[in-house]
Order: sequence, then structure tokens, then C-alpha cells
Amino acid sequence: MEKYAWTAMIKPGKKEEYVKRHSEIWQEMVELLKKAGICNYTIWADGNRLFGYYECEKGVDFAAKTQAESEIVDKWNDYMKDVMDMTMDEETGAQPHLECVFTLD
Repeated sequence: MEKYAWTAMIKPGKKEEYVKRHSEIWQEMVELLKKAGICNYTIWADGNRLFGYYECEKGVDFAAKTQAESEIVDKWNDYMKDVMDMTMDEETGAQPHLECVFTLD
């Protein structure tokens, strides 16, 4: 199973709203992530810095393509843009993929 990690920033004063929106995540968004083969998805916060991690049952490329082609993801990203800053990868349309430099299995 391929792994994917990303980072972003919560805008100043918006952490509570960021957390609230994720506690009320749209069912359509959950279904899309599962359709993309995304599982074990977790987001951590260090102050306003975010670190996200998920595993891709169908591969990173499939997950990125499924998300990039989804109107739901576009709507979610638009909904979240007032509470967070994330530069999207121009090639994939997804969050920039962090380079894995160590894994302990």
C-alpha cells in the first residue's frame, strides 16, 4: 500500500473553525475519499501547521486522479480556503506529496 503525506497552514485565528469543519465533514467527501482508495487518513496540527497522512489502497496516482476529477473535492477546497493555506501541485491538482526519507516497519 502506498503512503501519502502533505503539509499546510491554518490561517491565523481559524484553527477552531478548521477543526469544526472536519468534525462535520460532508458525507459526499468521505465517500469520494473511500472511492479514491484512501484509508487511515489522519491530520495533525502543531499550532497552525498541519500534517496530513493517508494510505492509498489503489495507489497514489489513482487517489490523486480521483480527487483531481471530483467536483466534491473542488467544492471542499473552496469551502476550506478561508481557513487554510495550501498550495496544490500543478501536475496532479492534489496536495504536494512529501518525500518519504525514513520508514520503520
